[in-house]
Amino acid sequence: MDTCPATSDGSVKLNSKITDFFSGVSSPGFPVKRRRSEKSPEKQGTEKETNPSEVSWLGTPISELKRMPECGEPLSPLKDVPGHHAVMIRTDLLKKDKVPVPYPTRFQDAWNDVHVKMPCSSRNLFPIEDEVKAQNAMLKYSSSHAKKWDFTALHLYCTKVLEPDAAEHLFESLLPDMVQLALRASELCTKPIPLLKAGMNHSITMSQEQVACLLANAFFCTFPRRNSRKMEYSNYPDINFFRLFEGSSAKKTEKLKTLMCYFKSVTEKMPTGLVTFTRKSLDKPPNWKSSQTPLTKLHITCEGTIEDDGYGMLQVDFANRFVGGGVTGSGLVQEEIRFLINPELIVSRLFTEALDHNECLIVTGTQQYSKYTGYAQTYQWGGSHLDTTPSDGWQRRCTSIVAIDALQFRNFLEQFRPDRLNRELNKAYCGFARPEEKSQNLAAVATGNWGCGVFGGDTRLKALLQMLAAAEAGRDVAYFTFGDSQLMTDVHNMHSFLIQKNISVGKVYDLLGQYYNSECKNCLGRRPDVSLYSFIYQQVNSSLAPDDSNMGSARQHAPTDCH
Repeated sequence: MDTCPATSDGSVKLNSKITDFFSGVSSPGFPVKRRRSEKSPEKQGTEKETNPSEVSWLGTPISELKRMPECGEPLSPLKDVPGHHAVMIRTDLLKKDKVPVPYPTRFQDAWNDVHVKMPCSSRNLFPIEDEVKAQNAMLKYSSSHAKKWDFTALHLYCTKVLEPDAAEHLFESLLPDMVQLALRASELCTKPIPLLKAGMNHSITMSQEQVACLLANAFFCTFPRRNSRKMEYSNYPDINFFRLFEGSSAKKTEKLKTLMCYFKSVTEKMPTGLVTFTRKSLDKPPNWKSSQTPLTKLHITCEGTIEDDGYGMLQVDFANRFVGGGVTGSGLVQEEIRFLINPELIVSRLFTEALDHNECLIVTGTQQYSKYTGYAQTYQWGGSHLDTTPSDGWQRRCTSIVAIDALQFRNFLEQFRPDRLNRELNKAYCGFARPEEKSQNLAAVATGNWGCGVFGGDTRLKALLQMLAAAEAGRDVAYFTFGDSQLMTDVHNMHSFLIQKNISVGKVYDLLGQYYNSECKNCLGRRPDVSLYSFIYQQVNSSLAPDDSNMGSARQHAPTDCH
């Protein structure tokens, strides 16, 4: 495979191989905070605007919101349920602080269109059998891609970022350990891994050791048929890490630091927990227009993060429909950062088909291995992190992350269309709802500016939609504005107003339809003259006035209930 590693003076040399980087230190040439969210441009004429600069949170104290494991009921025994839940370990031998035992005992080869095609399969054209082959796997598996791949980012990490002693450790210890971990796939991942395809309601539970083995194979790019979007996995995310090694971006260097921290941790001391991946489809959405559900509690803050302050809550991943987004490429915003600091999330890309409009992915039990600072271009690895999150009865850390993908809007007004509102409400509700559980056992949702920023969503609308979906699902909300104190004030004031006026989920939904018909549908400008929140204040106050004359006309603006 032709690549372009560098010579000892740092210049790029053609026709070299990535295995030059993996051959050991004896090889010559190797020296041995958050972005502020966008503010609404309109003046919120009827909104309260007092917000002392020292106020960092509003609403219900976060200590009063429910968290796992305290609020949850005891789990039923973990068991494999064919067609519904694939469990890849011996549940009868599951013990605290002991690495789970794979199930079944012998590797079951399943080379078909409903299971992951494994590197160790006898049907694979290039099965890995020993360390030398593992080191050359990236070259052998994709000769057709050889001239397209480059490993500049990996070269810079090894030669310019690492100190000589760290480089020596990488080549003499860490990489060989990762190779050995990858080679254990037939020993550790004995049960065929089902593909979580569109429309399925299905779970996979595996050990952190099994996840680590799969991620080691992803690092060495050994998963067959996964190096081109033109092949059978065109509707799946990338899993092999080849895009991570491309280019000279400083972001790639920081990603590599973060991921190598993970591999160092698991090769030195293998974690003993389990992780569950659940694909969920929403077959019957709520009738939003007729809902009489009241809004639930809201804690909103301009400080803190979902992962730190939302511990034990249902934490929202602002997802791409291809889960993980650009984590193995150039992306480095909320979802990618979460997948980097909790790298066990990345393995979901191996088996999760792109999410449809009525679907989500829920991952329970991942561990945080790294700290970080910054966001996007300013992201930096901040060192290793000791995760002290308690575990549940299945030995999963009580960290539940739900991936829900928002629509992207190039036209600001489009997001207020009834069909778009329904789609976003149903997507959030799919992620939040657990109809099989009692409301008192549901942790709060920890979320923020979902679908905003480059996706073009209006922060105030998205906050309101998530509050409606959470209320219908029976959950309270902890909302993180990532430094935007004005948004914190506006959303808190709106929530307090709706609670005070006893406005139900269905009534807010009706007001959203009125707003579209009255202010957006025939708007000739880029944005309406009247902001959403101003409109809601005006309509609610006028409808509650004793001599109200607008009730009839207001009802005429109700949206079509296309849920």
